[in-house]
Amino acid sequence: MSWKILVSAPYMQPVIEQYRATLEASGAQIVLPPVKERLSEADLLGWVGDIDGAICGDDAFTEAVIQAAPKLKVISKWGTGVDSIDQEAASRMGVVVCNTPDAFTQPVADTILGYMLCFARQIPWMDQEMRQGRWEKRPGFALREATLGVIGVGNVGRALIQRAIGFGMKVLGDDVVPPEKSFVVETRLEMVSKEELLARSDFVSLNCDLNPSSYHVIGTAEFDMMKPTSYLINTARGPLVDESALCVALADKKLAGAALDVFEIEPLPEGSPLRRLDNCLLAPHNANSSPEAYQRVHENTIRNLLHQLQNSNRPTGE
Repeated sequence: MSWKILVSAPYMQPVIEQYRATLEASGAQIVLPPVKERLSEADLLGWVGDIDGAICGDDAFTEAVIQAAPKLKVISKWGTGVDSIDQEAASRMGVVVCNTPDAFTQPVADTILGYMLCFARQIPWMDQEMRQGRWEKRPGFALREATLGVIGVGNVGRALIQRAIGFGMKVLGDDVVPPEKSFVVETRLEMVSKEELLARSDFVSLNCDLNPSSYHVIGTAEFDMMKPTSYLINTARGPLVDESALCVALADKKLAGAALDVFEIEPLPEGSPLRRLDNCLLAPHNANSSPEAYQRVHENTIRNLLHQLQNSNRPTGE
C-alpha cells in the first residue's frame, strides 16, 4: 500500500531526510512544495489533488482545499495550533486532524519572560544607545514591582505564571475555562475579568487560542483600558491583536510598548508600520525555537500521520 504525502511544514522540510526511510518503509511517497512560512489556499489547490496525507504548518487547509483532495485521510499538524485548518469541513469529509498538544510550552514561556525583562530593564534600548555613542541611564524597574496579566491560562499561560511568581510578580488571569483550584492556590493567581486585567496589569501576555471569539480580542477599546506605562506581549496568534489599532496606540503612547512574535500577515510585510515603531520589539514567529521540542514534534507528527493512514477507511493511492 502506498500513500502520497505532502510535507509543507517549514520546520520539517529541512530535516525530512532524517525521516525519509521511516516514511518510505511505511509506503509514503514524499512531496515537498516550495514554502517559506505557509501555503495559501491558492497554493495548496495546486498540490492536493492526489495526496493521501499532509504534514503541514500554518497552511490554509480551507474547505475548498479539503474538497479538492478526495483521497486525503489525515492532516498532521506540525505543532499545536490548528486554527488554519477548517476542522468542521475536515470532520464532515472524513479527514482526521492531528497535532501535538503542549508542543512548545517551555520555550514560548521563556520568550515571554525574556520580553518582560527587556522592557523592565530597558536592555535593547540601552544597547542601541551605547552603539550610537550615547551614555544614558534609562529608568527601569524590577519584575517584583509589576503585575502580569495573562489572557489564556492554558499550558503556556500556566508555565509563564510559574516563572513570574519566581520573580515575585503579582499575577492576574482571564480565561473562559478556569484553571484548577490547586494551581490558583499554589501560584496565588487572581482570576479577574479581561477589563479588570487590562486596567491593572503592567504586562499583558496573550496566550489563548485563535477562534471566532478571540479574533481581535485586543483592539482600540482594550488599549484605552490599559495603563500608558504597560506593555503588550503576543506570542500566540497574530489575529488576536488588531495591528492597526496597536500601531495607533503605540504612536499615541497609550501604552509603553509591545513585543510581537506573531502577526496578522506572515511574514510581516516590509511596509508594515510596526517596523517603524521604536517601542515595539519584533520577531519572526520564533518563540517556539528549541531543538528538544522540535525533535519531539517531528517524531510525533510523523507518528500521528502514519497511525491515521494505517487505520483509515478512505480510498488509498495506487
